[in-house]
Amino acid sequence: MYEGPVQDLIDELGKLPGIGPKSAQRIAFHLLSVEPPDIDRLQAALQKVRDGVQFCVVCGTVSDKEMCRICADPRRDATMICVVEEPKDVQAIERTREFRGRYHVLGGALDPLSGIGPDQLRIRELLKRIGNQDDGVDVTEVIIATDPNTEGEATATYLVRMLRDFPGLTVTRLASGLPMGGDLEFADELTLGRALSGRRKL
Repeated sequence: MYEGPVQDLIDELGKLPGIGPKSAQRIAFHLLSVEPPDIDRLQAALQKVRDGVQFCVVCGTVSDKEMCRICADPRRDATMICVVEEPKDVQAIERTREFRGRYHVLGGALDPLSGIGPDQLRIRELLKRIGNQDDGVDVTEVIIATDPNTEGEATATYLVRMLRDFPGLTVTRLASGLPMGGDLEFADELTLGRALSGRRKL
C-alpha cells in the first residue's frame, strides 16, 4: 500500500477492465515519471470523453455528433443492418472493408445471471428501425454479429425469434469456424463442428 494520491490512482486504474493490480501500479508510476504536459493531455482527453462523447441516435455507437458518420453517409447501403453488441465491434467490422451497410449496437448481450434482459438492450430500437423503414428504404437483411459465446448465441437466438415475422427480411449470422493460417489438428471440436456446418459451395 502506498500513501495518499498514489494509492488512490492505483485503485482507480485497477478498476479498468484488463488492468490488474500490478499493471495499475506500473501505469501509476509511469505517470509519476512523465512531464506535466503529458499529464495535461491525458487529463484533457478524459475530460473530452466525459463531456463530448455521445451515442448516435440511430445506431447507438459512440459519436461526437447526434448522428455518427456511418449513419450520416448516404453512400452506405440502408437495406442492410449489421447488429453488434458494442461500439468496438463496429470498428472491428469496418476494418475488414467488406461491409457497406449500416449498424445497430445493442449495448451488450443477454445475460440473465447478470440481470441483463431484452429491456436492457437496444432491441426495441432495432425492431422500430426495421418496421419504420430506415431512411424510407426497406431493410432486406439483418446480419447478426454477436460474439460466439453463450451470451452472444442466446442474443442471436432471441433476435431471430423477434425478426422472423418481418415480411421479406433475411436474417443471417456471421459464419464461424477455422481461422486463416490455422491447422486442423489444433482446432477444438466446437470450432471444427461450426466450420463443417457452415461450409459453402466453391
